[in-house]
Amino acid sequence: MKNILITGGSGLIGKEITKVLQKKGFQVAWLSRSPDKNRQKSFFWDVEAQKMDASALTWCDGIIHLAGAGVAEKRWTEERKRKIISSRVLSTLLLYDHLKTMGKKPEVIIAASAVGYYGMSTKDELQHEGNPPGNDFLAGVVKKWETESEKFSTLGIRTVKLRIGIVLAKNGGALQEMLKPPVAAPLGDGKQYMSWIHIRDLAEMFAHALENNGIQGEYNAVGPVPVSNMILTLKAAKAAGKPFINFGVPGFGLKLILGDMAEMVLGGNRVSNDKIQSSGFTYRFPLLDLALADIYK
Repeated sequence: MKNILITGGSGLIGKEITKVLQKKGFQVAWLSRSPDKNRQKSFFWDVEAQKMDASALTWCDGIIHLAGAGVAEKRWTEERKRKIISSRVLSTLLLYDHLKTMGKKPEVIIAASAVGYYGMSTKDELQHEGNPPGNDFLAGVVKKWETESEKFSTLGIRTVKLRIGIVLAKNGGALQEMLKPPVAAPLGDGKQYMSWIHIRDLAEMFAHALENNGIQGEYNAVGPVPVSNMILTLKAAKAAGKPFINFGVPGFGLKLILGDMAEMVLGGNRVSNDKIQSSGFTYRFPLLDLALADIYK
């Protein structure tokens, strides 16, 4: 396996995966609405129009499918909710519709998913891959996403779904939002679990799934030690040299500002990484202090 095609490659996670794969000797290309604008080798696709350059699929040996509208980027209006769902369903459908007509297909598809599958708030209960889905909006989104991704396996393609937790990175993701205010503070009571992963470990996990034929199905893409929102905020503020106050941002205030999306930050998930770790994956940053030290070094 040599050539890897990435959807959503220009995003925070896609760029990190691209770097990791290229260092390992893979050739990487992205699917993009504006392929000529990218420095990275790219092929055209337009999800809304359900069109793509089919030569991208004959070029590649494996696919990493990340495409989908950002869940935390905008307030969840009804229109935004439809966009969050349709961007995931339609992008997956576009790939599937082209792949099912091909004779020689890619060997593997690694599809992004999310720990939101279990629900936005699962309290202290440790979530394993076999646990049932939640019953809120985000769980419904992820369930639809995974159902569409599972269709690839019916084509004889090894299919892996990585349920991604809270991604820690310096130039984007959760940390940037947490430390945006002048003073860092926990959200709500700060007791909700946050199952985090360093972005480099996440990118390495995608590579691990590509390279190991025994990996198939669902895996939680989180680090070994979930922590509370209070602990993560406190340690992140300290590592970034930012003031911290031990006074939680009131839940009602967050609900006024964020609407339904507030449940995502006030809730939390304590998620197990046993399955991916037992597959032989080794973390560079298994502990929060190590991850933050690297990010803010």
